[in-house]
Amino acid sequence: MSATSGSSSGSSSSSGLPDFDRQAALRSAELLGNVPAPHAFDARLFARLVAAREVRGELALLGLTAAQLADLAQRHFAQGVRLAPLSPVLNDDTHAAYAVSMREFLAAHAAPGVHSEDARSLAAIVANACLRPDHLWRDLGLCGRDDVTAMLERYFPALVARNVEGLRWKKLLARELALATGAMPGPAPGCPGCEDFGFCFPPAQQAPPRR
Repeated sequence: MSATSGSSSGSSSSSGLPDFDRQAALRSAELLGNVPAPHAFDARLFARLVAAREVRGELALLGLTAAQLADLAQRHFAQGVRLAPLSPVLNDDTHAAYAVSMREFLAAHAAPGVHSEDARSLAAIVANACLRPDHLWRDLGLCGRDDVTAMLERYFPALVARNVEGLRWKKLLARELALATGAMPGPAPGCPGCEDFGFCFPPAQQAPPRR
């Protein structure tokens, strides 16, 4: 998991706006400190996921409780590290049921070798990211599709194996959840706001976003 980002989701410093990608990379390094080698992948992953939202004042958008965040920090971050408090954010609860369904669906497909609480935390983070209007890697604050692939291969490999068509990950997860629940496959709630919505869902294939 890279420490720096190649995405353009953070504004450049020359614009006078915060450079969130750079801030997230720096904060991620602070959270990690000296990470024990056996848990390096998981620690780097969660540090990046948490930092990406924390520097924006959006920790609540991870979909984790304060207790879950504290436990995550205890398992993976440097001793004594302090996270920002969970500040209320303006959140649209329209798709709350979708986030819950996706979280439980992902958790049910967790790899047996990963920490169960890490898997549940990641399931919540990914489910809530599916509500946002961009590529999944940007919504998560990662560096690209390869980062999402590596994350899913470690935590939810059975779902990765189903992506034989090479679909975008948010589309694949939405499809698999729909098939598992007997619903008509369609876009995730955040998909219509993505720049590639028309590519992933041509007009003839579009169905209403899952709620």
